[in-house]
This record gives sequence, C-alpha cells and structure tokens, in this order.
Amino acid sequence: MSNQPVFELRIALTVKDYEKSVKFYCEGLGIEPAAIWNNGDGKALMLEMGKATLEVFDENQAKLIDDMEAGKRVSGQIRFALQVPDLESAMKRLLNHGAILVHEPVLTPWGDYNVRLQDPDGMQITLFQVMQKEK
Repeated sequence: MSNQPVFELRIALTVKDYEKSVKFYCEGLGIEPAAIWNNGDGKALMLEMGKATLEVFDENQAKLIDDMEAGKRVSGQIRFALQVPDLESAMKRLLNHGAILVHEPVLTPWGDYNVRLQDPDGMQITLFQVMQKEK
C-alpha cells in the first residue's frame, strides 16, 4: 500500500466533433494515443500528457491569470495548462490544427512564457514554457 492517496489525474473531455478534436490534440501537440477504444458507436482515446496536477483557484485568482494571459476574464470553470518545451512551435502547430488565438504570448511575472488558445470546442488552453533562469 502507498501513502499517496491519488495515483493519477485523468480528465475526460467530451467533444462535439471527435475527429476534429483527435487531430487537434494528437497532431497539434504531436502526441500518439496511448489507448484507443471503439465501443459500438462510441469512440475514445487516451493521451498521456506527462505529470498531472490540479490547480484550484478562487474567482479573484482566475481573473488575475485571465487578465495576464488574455487581457480579460474569458476562461470558464476549467482551463487546461500544458507545459511545452517550445511554446512558439507548439502554438503554431495547434493554430494549424484549428486553435483560436485568444491572446498573444506573454512573459509572466514568475518568468514563464505563456500563450492562451482555444480548442475547436471552446476549451481555454494555456501553453507555457518554463524559461531558464539566468545565473
């Protein structure tokens, strides 16, 4: 038995256009599915996206982050934040696969390079690149 009460965070995203979303997330992020399920008329896949964390914000914190990344309060109750090794190339790939640019990239006060996008179903996505700290 482990002392860790939770082993993995999974988010199940129900989308309007499955094929469009598969292309967006798989090709746009350059991720191969870890598993694919076809159950009668139902389709699903699983993408392994590295380490998962859950951030819980109050409305003031959500507004602060939205103001910084998007210029105003725009995200809903859930927003994805994905750490990528190269923000510019990840942003371009996602834009080529149907993302909508919500706001141009910004350098945050804590030193990350962030950009706010929207997926084909309207999900707000922050891509962030941790910038090397100068020594």
